[in-house]
Amino acid sequence: MLPIVILVLAQMGTTGDNGALSLAASALTKVLGATTSDIQLANMIYPLVGGSFMIAGGLAGTLIGWRNTFRIGAALAAAGEVLCALSPSMTIFIWGGRVLVGLGASFLVPSLLGIIPFIYHGTNRTVAFGCIGAASGLSAVLPLALGVVMQVAGMRVTFLVLAVYFLGVLALSIGIPKLDQPKEKSHFDAIGVALAATGFFLVLIGLSSISSWGLIKPMRTAPFTLFGISPAIPFIVLGILVLIALVIVEGRLEKRYSLVVLPRSFITTPQVLAGLCANAIMFFFMGAQSILMSPYLQLVADWTPIEVGTISIATGVPTFALALGIPKLFPKANPRHVIQLGYIAMAVALGIMAFSVTLDGANRIGVYLGAFMAGVGAGTVSSHASNVVALAVNDRDASQSGGIQSTMRNVGQAMGVALLGAILIFGISSTLSTEMASDSSISHDVAEQVSELTINLGSNTAFEDEIANIKMSTDERNTLVNLEAKARFDSTRIAYAVGAVIVLLGLLTTPAIKTLHKDDTAPASKSGSAAAAPKSKS
Repeated sequence: MLPIVILVLAQMGTTGDNGALSLAASALTKVLGATTSDIQLANMIYPLVGGSFMIAGGLAGTLIGWRNTFRIGAALAAAGEVLCALSPSMTIFIWGGRVLVGLGASFLVPSLLGIIPFIYHGTNRTVAFGCIGAASGLSAVLPLALGVVMQVAGMRVTFLVLAVYFLGVLALSIGIPKLDQPKEKSHFDAIGVALAATGFFLVLIGLSSISSWGLIKPMRTAPFTLFGISPAIPFIVLGILVLIALVIVEGRLEKRYSLVVLPRSFITTPQVLAGLCANAIMFFFMGAQSILMSPYLQLVADWTPIEVGTISIATGVPTFALALGIPKLFPKANPRHVIQLGYIAMAVALGIMAFSVTLDGANRIGVYLGAFMAGVGAGTVSSHASNVVALAVNDRDASQSGGIQSTMRNVGQAMGVALLGAILIFGISSTLSTEMASDSSISHDVAEQVSELTINLGSNTAFEDEIANIKMSTDERNTLVNLEAKARFDSTRIAYAVGAVIVLLGLLTTPAIKTLHKDDTAPASKSGSAAAAPKSKS
């Protein structure tokens, strides 16, 4: 029990860090003079750095040992939290503290998934992976707890508390037993690390910046343009090209050195791809929640942070219960069917959330029901998402897969935020422009001036403030407010619908999940390269 408790605490810490940063927006503005762009960048750096280097963290664990990378990750995260707490400026906060925490996560998170195949086997391994998934649900209490610390003692003390937390995880790591992990005699795949980090960084920063840089037409907040268009899509395309080069190069290097940053089994095994897709979709879904539900409730429905925080409990409880309960109570459940049910539950949750939206707020019963179903879906998928990857490959690759799984989670979350955020923001602007053009009560001059504005998600009052400097009649102003409210309402529901369709598309990958059990009750093979056990067809 002790090792899995330590791993769960580590997983909760990485989630708690995100919660602390989301709560610190106001404090950063007051204490360090942060601008909106600074806060957005601070939120982006963690997944960008973590997602870019997590595959490298997976390789490092295979080379120097998972206990060592676990401890390195915890130490880096603690150092990053200390630097965040003591930062005299946003520059040091972002490029010092947040980068260190991101690097810590790139070692810590893959280690969680890497340690499990060497300690737990058979049904116990399924339960252990479920516990890691359950940690996401258990961490739902952290935003509320950190919010109290933030309110009572301030931002700096909150980040120091997180530093102490990670130091505690580091100290507890003595409870992780010595792993029967084979020593790999191989070079460090520097070329693969560089290509993976560059490719994923470009893809993630491109996806994360669509809503602030623009999809095609550049926004005023875009740092530069490329051939007159927003740099977001070129970054994504360039990143994809680099990742294609990574696959080609790694295929050649693996024949020469055996151990590389991206083993061929990750690319050529359909079940591994299905498992990676499950990880990505699960976090795509979480990204959809963070960009659609929370902002709408705070900015449009005027819910308080504490009210929004209680939603995390409604989601967290079923996530925890199902991620842990399914593998424990139903050890022989077919992983394919479990994940399929999870996808369906996620889509239903997004549908409920869509119908909970009203013109000027949200229906509370619908919001909480949708949040509960969200936890049902996330917990169901997370109960088997990592295990289906481990079942399909040998123990060494299963252990190393923690890096690519973690990266896919970051990619999925970034896609959820970017894609659905773009549909929401661009949908409001384009729908409003169309409605203004067809409404004879809105003059051409007023419509033109409103079309030049960047319309953000917000309440009727916020929109009135945005158009306050445009001269128009009272009737025009009232009509515009009503049109914008309708555009906001329609665009939010469309974004939820698109999210539900994308989640359901994940069902197309589930037929590849065919290896349901592996006879691995014995410790991992010392060779580390033995083939996976024969597949058991359903």
